[in-house]
Amino acid sequence: MTIDTAVRHADALLGRRLVIVGAGSRIGRRLAQTASAAGADLVIAGPDTGRLEATAATLAGPAAVQHVDLADEDSIAELAKTAGSFDHLVSTASMPANGPVAELELADVQRAFSAKVFGPLLIAKHFAGQAADGGSCTFLSGVAAWRPSPERVVMATANGALAFLVQALAVELAPLRVNAVSPGIVDSGAWDGLGDRKDGFLRGIAERNPARRTGTPDDVVNAVLYTLTAPFVTGHVLHVDGGARLV
Repeated sequence: MTIDTAVRHADALLGRRLVIVGAGSRIGRRLAQTASAAGADLVIAGPDTGRLEATAATLAGPAAVQHVDLADEDSIAELAKTAGSFDHLVSTASMPANGPVAELELADVQRAFSAKVFGPLLIAKHFAGQAADGGSCTFLSGVAAWRPSPERVVMATANGALAFLVQALAVELAPLRVNAVSPGIVDSGAWDGLGDRKDGFLRGIAERNPARRTGTPDDVVNAVLYTLTAPFVTGHVLHVDGGARLV
């Protein structure tokens, strides 16, 4: 699907400069692969340069690799300096702080908000003035904001805050477009820690979803590419959850 998707978006991405924060994740890597196959000029960033180098090795074209920590403003400013003028920026970053409220550590909560709220806000601060005409920023939210569950209070709140942040940024930074994509349960590697219970967990999610399946990284990539290439879409949260928030 990566090649087919790349072909569909080649006209919009060929020669465009795309910054991907979180390109070491499975979804970020798939996005980088698709954009590179479509002819985009990439800057890939994240906290683990080893994973970024692994992503770069799978790409059709070259990519600049840059360390960034969304909890560190100087790091974000340095990434903006390295990236220079850009067409589109995407952040897939996530640093969950899950667990009972009574056991939460403030430092973990702050890092979770750095990935979803403080970091995106600082990205906007340092990158907005460098965007080319028709440029955009897209951030990943998540279904937990609309379907909260026990021990996911921080995840729900951070993702919900991001949904409101993109609306505010879309107004202030116009005509730069700012959107969010909100995935549901996606088999992106995040659930591998369940071990033998993973298949049963995903099967249960699929049975409850109106779409009757769980998501794939390509589902999310397709949604992100839509926000990048739809010039009349801004301040929007695109739900890619199989209808999970409805049931």
